[in-house]
Parts: sequence; structure tokens; C-alpha cells
Amino acid sequence: MIKPDLGKGKKVMIVEDNELNMKLFHDLLEAHGVETIQARDGKNVLALAREHKPDLVLMDIQLPEVSGLDITKWLKEDDELKSIPVIAVTAFAMKGDEQKIREGGCEDYISKPISVIKFIETVQKYLMPASPADPVDPVNVA
Repeated sequence: MIKPDLGKGKKVMIVEDNELNMKLFHDLLEAHGVETIQARDGKNVLALAREHKPDLVLMDIQLPEVSGLDITKWLKEDDELKSIPVIAVTAFAMKGDEQKIREGGCEDYISKPISVIKFIETVQKYLMPASPADPVDPVNVA
């Protein structure tokens, strides 16, 4: 179930060179109470991540100059940043690509074009881990 405020007070870094995709991801996250940090290439991702301490990174795999998998590797090799989950958002849809992406350090994978529901559910999984089962109401226990 999608929660309306999936990330109140949470920060997501979007690494995406396509302006339309950047706007779509930003607008979807903002509509759910999530702050975004935006990077259009790999040059300043590590510096931005250190400065803003995002709760999650959405990583395009095909970026100019440097691959999103290389950037993910750098994030995972950095003691200060390695615990930040990275979700690959990519048009790669060939057999074996998802496995390659996960082996490259990404915790999850969303294919483009995105399904809005799948996008929000995947982000929600990392920003709002499932809560324990609802407590039993002692009044209605048989």
C-alpha cells in the first residue's frame, strides 16, 4: 500500500541526466513529502552525498562521462556513504542486466519507462521499512 507521506523529512538524491526524467522523479517524490537533491552527472555525486546525507539514491546507469555503476561503486567504497541504499533507474532491460546492476552494488532496480506505482512502492520500501504487524486490540480479542 502506498502511503501519502512516504518520506516526510527524508532526502533522496536523484542522479539523472535527462531533464524530463529528473522532473518526473522530483515531482513524484515531492508530492509524497520527500526532499530531493539533484545531480545531472557523476562529477559531484560524492560531494553532494557527503554534504546532504541522503536516505536513498536513485541512480541512472547511463550517464555522460561516467557510468552510474561506477558512481555506485564509489559510494559503496566510501565509509561515510556505503550504507545509503542505491536504486538503479535505467532503460537497460536485457536479460541479465538486473543481475549485473545488483552485483554492481545497487540494492534495487526500476526499469524505464517507469510505472509510477512501482516507482513509489520501491522508494517507499527503502524510506519506510515495513512496520511490525498492527498491535492486537485487547477489547476485541475473543
